[in-house]
Amino acid sequence: MSTRRTIAVVLAASLLAACEGRQPAPVPPPQPRAAPTAQAAPKTTKPAALAKSGPPLAKRQHIVDKIHGVEVPDPYRWLEHAAADDTQQWLAAQQQYARKQLDALPERAALARRLSALSYIDSISPPYRRGNRFFVRKRHANKEKAIWYWRKGNAGALKVLLDPNTMSKDGSVSLKGVTPSYDGRLVAYKLSENNADEATLYLMEVATGKVLKKDTIKGAKYASPSWDPKGDGFYYTRLPLDPSIPTADRPGYAEIYYHKVGQDPKADALVHARTGDPRTFINAELSRDGRYLFVYQYHGWRNNDVFYKDLTKHKEFRPFAVGLDAKFDVYAWKGQFYVHTNYQAPRWRVMKASPREPAMAKWKELVPQHPAAVLRGMSVVGGQLALRYLDKASSRMSLYSLSGKLQRSIALPGIGSLTGPTGNPDDDTFYYGFSSYTTPTTIYRSSVTKGGAKKYFEVNAPVDPAPYTVRQVWYKSKDGTPISMFLVHRKDMVMNGKTPFILAGYGGFNLLEVPYFNARRFVWLEKGGAFALPNLRGGGEYGEQWHRAGMLLNKQNVFDDFIAAARFLIAKGYTAPERLAIRGGSNGGLLVGAAMVQRPNLFGAVICAVPLLDMVRYHLHGSGKTWIGEYGSADDEAQFKVLYGYSPYHHVTAGVSYPALLMLSADSDDRVDPLHARKFVAAVRYATSSDNPVLLRIETNAGHGGGDMTKKVVARETDVYAFLMQRFNMN
Repeated sequence: MSTRRTIAVVLAASLLAACEGRQPAPVPPPQPRAAPTAQAAPKTTKPAALAKSGPPLAKRQHIVDKIHGVEVPDPYRWLEHAAADDTQQWLAAQQQYARKQLDALPERAALARRLSALSYIDSISPPYRRGNRFFVRKRHANKEKAIWYWRKGNAGALKVLLDPNTMSKDGSVSLKGVTPSYDGRLVAYKLSENNADEATLYLMEVATGKVLKKDTIKGAKYASPSWDPKGDGFYYTRLPLDPSIPTADRPGYAEIYYHKVGQDPKADALVHARTGDPRTFINAELSRDGRYLFVYQYHGWRNNDVFYKDLTKHKEFRPFAVGLDAKFDVYAWKGQFYVHTNYQAPRWRVMKASPREPAMAKWKELVPQHPAAVLRGMSVVGGQLALRYLDKASSRMSLYSLSGKLQRSIALPGIGSLTGPTGNPDDDTFYYGFSSYTTPTTIYRSSVTKGGAKKYFEVNAPVDPAPYTVRQVWYKSKDGTPISMFLVHRKDMVMNGKTPFILAGYGGFNLLEVPYFNARRFVWLEKGGAFALPNLRGGGEYGEQWHRAGMLLNKQNVFDDFIAAARFLIAKGYTAPERLAIRGGSNGGLLVGAAMVQRPNLFGAVICAVPLLDMVRYHLHGSGKTWIGEYGSADDEAQFKVLYGYSPYHHVTAGVSYPALLMLSADSDDRVDPLHARKFVAAVRYATSSDNPVLLRIETNAGHGGGDMTKKVVARETDVYAFLMQRFNMN
């Protein structure tokens, strides 16, 4: 996915990781996995262990679907209907019970104070220039939400541009997608309720702060404005608001429009009609000179089509890269197209095409695929190509001439992750950020022509990283594939199996698990805990082959990789099952849910956040159809067998002793429907034979990424760490 555009509502990785070491072995070919033998719905008896405590058990219904000849029980389907009275009553009972248990955990007050100190800290984004104005996003130690500022020149006084802290009394209004025009005169931004994905787009005059009410655009969930050079208007993606269109089908109705400033959006010109396919995203991007308009059609997370139009002479879009099983990202600059692609290069490369002869046979390779590192991003900064690599899950950056000659590599402080660079294609100055697990984020200012790096801003976090070390290890998955994993722990840790560990993961959608700084993690480290995160297949750390080895028919590989990581930690004496917690969110929630039901004896606790867990029906709800390219669909027989074979909800088994479960859900999650969390919690509470708690924590006024106020993050992490520390006797 291009770092210059937002093309989709991507499943958010809850935790990131980094690694270094040798390159993994070649990815094995896809191997379909069969579903288990279908069984009748379980009896409505309840193991006695939890019948004595907790809220009333959810009612079970005898609902069995026959899919491709397989009987699939779904006893908690009624919990899919969030607004129904019985669902609301069940949710209220679950929330009341969870709060009673969580509020009674020891040392909560001290834990919350420490988490607050680690969360309310100053930080700032790299600045970027639009016209004679610079824009930054700043988080203050005494504010709940980050504030956008602007100033004339790069040394003038900061002036408030957008302050979401003042937009609602309860903090329920969220700010996202801030995009100034190239001349810095106007800014487009989106507001949503409760940090949900659904949003409305607004325009504001930067100098006066006046909102242009006539230019308000609804249906802006996927809108990523691409301004024309003079700031007269922009291209954007819009969704219809017709309530008769099923939520899961709405992406197929997305269309691209051009909005002229000052014009009623109802009169906006249609640029590209809907695809009619809810599995496909569309997005438009105008070249910086305003001449070339590109339309991207994304078919899941592994390939896209690119069409373009020369606005000076073309009436219709022309194919540029269409029908190929690869991804393309085009940057038009000074009459040439620079193409970042993994076509016939799974670790990506840079090619150049001429608009006069755009046929692929005429493309020229500028920067070939690296023999080991993955080229994750490309931009033009100061008249040069800024290339961002990932080498064994650690960032690197190099500058190349527009003819493909290496100019120099940018020295980074060590093994870690890079943000940026930010800079204009005709500006010599650019900025980039660097952080690692134990190194707070530092932003540097540099020159394309002169080099060097000067600190622009450094996060001052109240932590002492000296007692801790970051290590990388390698282990083998079930099929023998080497997997890298980062470990963060005290330098004097004794390998006696007694250290409490959090094993986190994601493994999907070509997303990266790279080293990043999270000050709140030090609460866990300071209490004697340790952290582990493997680079699972399905991610993008080792190129497109690595991604494809963990998607569709290969999805079980991801769970095997994660389970093998747990077995490695236990076998090597890092920890023990009763001291090992697993944590993941969204697609990572699917990961820990699958690991929990496949190997419940390996884990002492599970933190599962905003997950997908019913993989037979996931595509019928929320944004589910947009993920069919990654997971597959139960409508396809071969894909159904794999989906049903690992679907966590369908493999909760009565009488099994499951580990303690803290399910984190959000009431306004319009990306992954909270029905997954509800149905899974109901199933586990019914089935488990252990006395371990099964709690459903519901965050109010929060979307898929949770609430965007710092106090909400502190409250959530207080619950999570207090829960784990009590389970592992760390208090």
